[in-house]
Order: sequence, then structure tokens, then C-alpha cells
Amino acid sequence: MMWLDRLGCTLPIVQAPMAGVSTPAMAVAVSGAGALGSIGIGAADVAGAAAMIASVRAGTARAFNVNVFVHPAPRVDPARESAWIERLRAAFARFGAVPPEGLRTIYTSFADDDAMQAMLVGAAPPVVSFHFGLPRAEVIAALRARGVVTLATATNVAEARAIAAAGVDGIVAQGIEAGGHRGLFDADADDPALGTMALVPLLVRATALPVIAAGGIMNGAGIAAALDLGAVAAQLGTAFVGCDESAADAGYRAALFGEAAYRTVMTRAISGRPARALTNLFTALGEGWEAKVPDYPRAYDAGKALHAAALACGESGFGAQWAGQGAPLARAMPARALVETLAREWRAASRGA
Repeated sequence: MMWLDRLGCTLPIVQAPMAGVSTPAMAVAVSGAGALGSIGIGAADVAGAAAMIASVRAGTARAFNVNVFVHPAPRVDPARESAWIERLRAAFARFGAVPPEGLRTIYTSFADDDAMQAMLVGAAPPVVSFHFGLPRAEVIAALRARGVVTLATATNVAEARAIAAAGVDGIVAQGIEAGGHRGLFDADADDPALGTMALVPLLVRATALPVIAAGGIMNGAGIAAALDLGAVAAQLGTAFVGCDESAADAGYRAALFGEAAYRTVMTRAISGRPARALTNLFTALGEGWEAKVPDYPRAYDAGKALHAAALACGESGFGAQWAGQGAPLARAMPARALVETLAREWRAASRGA
């Protein structure tokens, strides 16, 4: 656990960033319990991101992770976007609303956001992690020069080797079981769809970097299994969605703890990039249209508008209810209690109890 010792963590547990779901309060609770708490700022502007970091720092002196999205600039395809808007029109009409006339690029990639880069270098949070790709070499170097530990998500060996070549400190090995957005560098490239059990040892062998296992891990036995495969820690996301500190709304929580948890699907329909979610009304809209959905995050502009219109009428089934394949194992409790429970389970599994 030398890598964790560097961060002052006493447990091989990372709470996944989960932009829009994780909160500073969650990160504070998780880090305070000896694991690595995280916040996701991919959907925040610079001021909002700085406020989130300040909030975590006000709540704990322990290490925490700040995650950014490093996606390529989206293609603006008027014909594709108009067709998608028309595809959604009937769903909007159901709630007395109309879809947007056009789509916007609602999130700026960290790769193109000089102000966000400067803020993070200045703030120097203990850990910064990259999803969807890597920023320029000078950005990584600037963060590391400030003592920041850097991580990046890999879904295959080629991405892991690129991460190692870029001088990043560690790899988050995201198996196909994981909830939320796939960390694919190229969302349109062939995805080998490797599961966590196969991916982790492949990445351990492929580079000398520490590997954090992610995808389908929901309890201490899963953490122990990930460590047995050579990972230095396990990252859990869906396990924390039902925690008290989560920003998940009531409909999302109800779906997570209901029958919907037993069926997840990889979809582009909600955001424009492949992401694993609980099956709901929105994922059904995407069936047969996966290749026609506009690029991330432009598709998300329509997705968020439809969810807002539906929610105003009491329908939560058009939300981004991200969840991994282990969703039925989710537990509702405070984040600190969950970390303590996971730690007990991991120790028992490690002893063979």
C-alpha cells in the first residue's frame, strides 16, 4: 500500500468522482474515514470547481481527488443534431414542452480550458484524475511540479501505455461493468469491452504504474479480489450513489433500490458518449439510434432539458441514472458508515473469514 501511504490513506478504497452525484460532503466523509474521497468537476465552471475544492478542504485535512473530463472537442453536425431533436420531440410534448431549437456545447473539455487548468495548478489538490483522455504534457508536468498526484482512466492496454508514456502517476482500470461514462479516449473506436477481472492484471503487466480497479466492485470481497489481481486499491462508484451525501434525486434512488437495478445498459442517448445506466425511459429512446446520437456534450444539452421537463411533471425516468452492473448490491447509509463497512468486509475477506 505504498502508493496509498503517499496520500495518507489507510484503506485501499477510492470513492469514484461521479460528476453530478458525488458532493464535497461525500468526499469529506470518505477521506475522513481513511479512504480517498473524490469530487467530479467535469460539469462545473471554474468558480464552481474552485468552490467545491475549497469546501472539501474546509471539511478535511486528508487527501482527496478532483476529477476532470478531457474529451475531444465535439463535432457540430447540424443534420444529425436536427434529427436527434426531432427524435425527442414527442417525449418533450408528453410534458407540455418543446426541445431546444439547437444544441450547445455545454461543457468545456479540460484539454481546452486554460482557466480551469490554471485554477487546478494553483489550487494543487492532492490528487487530480483525468477521464476520457489526457491533457497536454505541460499541464501534467505543471500539476506534478506542484506535488499533485495524477491519475487517468484506461479501458484497455493501449490507453494504459499512453498514460504511462505521459508521465501520469497511476491508472484507474475501468472494466465494462462500471457505471457512468466509459473512459474511452476515442468513443468511436472499437471497444474491447474488457471486464475488470481481465483488465486489471493486463494493465498491471503492461506498465509499472500502480493500478486502481474500477467496475462492478460493491463490497469488501470485491476489494479483496481486486487487490489479489494486483491492484493497489479499488474504486467504487455505484456503491456510493445511495449514500446520504449523494446528490442523486429521489427518483434515481428509487430506481437504484428497485427492480431497475437488475438491468443496466450501455447507452449514448443521454449524453452522447457510451455510459452505463439503469434502464429507463430515456435509454429506451436510444434503442436503434446509438449511431445517430450527436457528440458529447452536445447531446447532453437535449438530455438535460428533457429530464428537467419530465421532472417538472413528476416523471424521473428521463434522468441520467448512472449505475454499474453491481447495482443490486447498493446499500443506503452515510458515506462514512459505508467506508467502515467496506473496510470490515475487506479485512474479513483478506483473512479468508
